[in-house]
This record gives sequence, structure tokens and C-alpha cells, in this order.
Amino acid sequence: MSIYRTLKGYNIKSVTSDPANTKEGQIWYNDTSNKIRVNTIKPATWASGGNYPATAHGIQGDGTQTAAFAAGGSADTDETNEYNGSSWTAGNNMGTARYTFGANGSQTAGLAFGGYNPGTAGNIVNVEEYDGTNWAEQNNLPAATQQNTGCGTQTAALKFGGSPDAGTDEYDGTSWTAGGDMNTARYAMAGAGTQTAALAAGGHLGDNTASNSTNSEEYNGSAWTEGNDINTSRKDFSGSGIQTLALVFGGDGITATEQYNGTSYTATAALSTGRRLGAGAGTGQLALYSAGQPTNSTEEFTDITNAVTSLDVS
Repeated sequence: MSIYRTLKGYNIKSVTSDPANTKEGQIWYNDTSNKIRVNTIKPATWASGGNYPATAHGIQGDGTQTAAFAAGGSADTDETNEYNGSSWTAGNNMGTARYTFGANGSQTAGLAFGGYNPGTAGNIVNVEEYDGTNWAEQNNLPAATQQNTGCGTQTAALKFGGSPDAGTDEYDGTSWTAGGDMNTARYAMAGAGTQTAALAAGGHLGDNTASNSTNSEEYNGSAWTEGNDINTSRKDFSGSGIQTLALVFGGDGITATEQYNGTSYTATAALSTGRRLGAGAGTGQLALYSAGQPTNSTEEFTDITNAVTSLDVS
């Protein structure tokens, strides 16, 4: 018979409350609840959330897992929807219908820029800010583009990539200023981070090639630097989090999800439904992915977590 102290290096202690910062597999007896307790690990998962109101693709949004916004989409829509952690509620419409555009910010301070408008059959320069109730027109992008990527906040945003404009532009809440060019021009990337610490992953290499990219680059507020590649090349996917703890997911109808630690990408829990051109939001540990071709489902990502549970010793 194995002895717990021999296996783990410490005895089962009797305590009046659950201790902080326990180790995986650590066991103790809680005198107050009269229960044997253990620290276990829950694996990363994607779980079902409330369905998006429409089966749309090309929608974009941002925010957190429990307070997100998503807008636009295929079929020339200007609709906006807000997520509260369990269901979606309609908000006020955008001023300009669009899809495959850049978006970032929060549910009460969002930003949307560029994209494609089917009604005019063209790329657009329009920029709008969302205050949680209404959208308001702002100064345009320097050039019309679609399938561009964004990150940051409403008053410190970054736009990068796009078709045909693959440049970088910085937004200060009023106007746009050119930033450093990416090392590999591409569009339909996943993005994460802030204006001064951004991450760009994957994407499509251009209109004259059928190739998707595995390239990953980091932005420091002035220049892009090549980093380690993502494991699965793809386009039309989403990202969330910060430059040192990010998540990239979906794209091209696949379920693959990868987590970035600031150096390299590691495969983690796969989506239940493969999709492309959905709306992402959240962090590198708590993310949200909604709609996209061919579904209206919403999925919520939860990273690996410690969980303290009681043992049944009856």
C-alpha cells in the first residue's frame, strides 16, 4: 500500500479552512466542513453559450466573455448584438452596414473600422465608435480595406493587415497615424493585445496566391518582429487576450485552438463546431467565439483551472 507522505512529500493536515495556493493533488481535512478536500485540475474546454441571433459570417466584435458586442455580418447587415454571459440582446444598428472589418474595445466603448459593404460592392474607410447604446461616425481610415484586424481600446487602437491595404495604422480616439509595416503582408489574421504590444497570427498571403500563413509577429508600438509560427496555418479566424497570453481559434472551418505564452503556441481544447469569420472576444484564458460560417452557435473557452473538491469516503 502506498503512503501519501511518500508519494507527495507531506502529510494530510487538519485545518479549519481550505488553504490558499495548494498544489495539484494536495489533500487536507477541513475540520469546519468535516470533509476531506483535494486540489484537482480541470482541463481546458469550450462549452456552449447562448446562440447568436442570426446565422451570419463576417461579424466582428470584442469585449469580455460576459460582456461582449458583435456587429455587422454577411447579407449587408448593420445589426449589433450584446452578450451578457448567457444570451444575446439586440442593440442599436451601425451607421454603415459591413462585414469582414476590424473591431476592438469593450461592450461600452467599442470600435469598428473598414470592411466590405455589399450594397456598394466595395471596401470602405468608415470608422464608428460604440458607447454601449449608439454608434457614431469618426474620422475615416487612411485607405479603404477589408479583412483587416484590430486590437486595443477605443482610444488606443491598432489596425493591421487587410486587402488590399496591408499596412498598420494607430488610432488615438480622434485620428489615424501610420505605424510600422508588417514583415509579411497578409489579411484575415487573428489579432490580440494592445496598441503598443500587439500580436498578429496566420492569415492569407494575398490575392494572387492560395496560401495561408503560419507567420506570427509582435508589435511594440513602432515595429513588427517575427516570432515563432502558429502550428496550424489558417485564415478568417479570431484571437483574444494579450501579447504574452493570447488565444487563437477557428478559421477555415476548423476547430483547432492554440494558446500563445509570449514565445510559442501550444494546442489546447478544440472548438465543438469548426467555423470561419466568427466574432471573437475575451482573454487568453476566458474567450468567446460566436456565429461564423456555417453556424449561429456561441462557444465559451475556459482555460485549465485548479478545482478544490470534496472526497466521498463513505
